[in-house]
Amino acid sequence: MKTRVAVTYENGQVFQHFGHTEQFQIFTVEDGKILSDEIVSTNGSGHSLLADFLVVQGASVLICGGIGGGAKMALAQKNISVFGGVTGETRKVVEDYLAGTLLFNANAECADHHHHDHENCGEHDHHCGGHCGH
Repeated sequence: MKTRVAVTYENGQVFQHFGHTEQFQIFTVEDGKILSDEIVSTNGSGHSLLADFLVVQGASVLICGGIGGGAKMALAQKNISVFGGVTGETRKVVEDYLAGTLLFNANAECADHHHHDHENCGEHDHHCGGHCGH
């Protein structure tokens, strides 16, 4: 069965702030192998719209760096599995995911998000201040 794995993407690396990612690298995988991949632009979609964007892309797995609790809940509601706290080259992390050796942090969250209403995150310009690992 083919699966679509989305990775937050910037210059070949896992982008470290899910809500601000401008591109995803979407991998089509089957039987533990990468069949194809493509870079897709979010066209400015922010926090709350990214879950719907990934559904449209057919993704059932997300690999990313920092991610807020609200985004995790939105993705869970769309039946998208989240592997946060990941760094490195995008193709390598997908290969690690397929091999069952992906290093991730189930509790990875951008600390800056704890004080914000997640539904309105796109309405203000905030920076992680180094809390997201970049």
